[in-house]
Amino acid sequence: MKTVLDILQRAGGWHHGLHLHIENPPYMALVIEATDESGPCGLAALSVCHYGQQNGDAMRDPEMCFEIGFAGGAHLNPFYWRNDYAGIEQWSRFIRDAHYCYHTQLHAEHERFAKLWDKNLRQQGFADAFERQRKQRA
Repeated sequence: MKTVLDILQRAGGWHHGLHLHIENPPYMALVIEATDESGPCGLAALSVCHYGQQNGDAMRDPEMCFEIGFAGGAHLNPFYWRNDYAGIEQWSRFIRDAHYCYHTQLHAEHERFAKLWDKNLRQQGFADAFERQRKQRA
């Protein structure tokens, strides 16, 4: 998720209370925000989401949650994927009864999806849209 890391860097980095809402028509807005809870390894976590609406309710299409790691350079490691329209919620890494649980195949699928989503976000110009919004607010 290099595009999200680029946007985070431009926004001053991860911090509690981080909330970025990036409008980029004709695409769905992108929301990047710090989560209140840490990820399964105890690292800072980040939610990345497109939101739609159905019957007045916000619908995630999709949402992914990542832990932010710095060993070997800044990177995002996925642990959660959700799509409300499809009724799917998946945890590839989590803590249950004080034990770390890791679903190898599902985590690989989350990594592949994140790579494809990152490519789409870059091609759709979300980093540039964030920069335009930031300059308009200044």
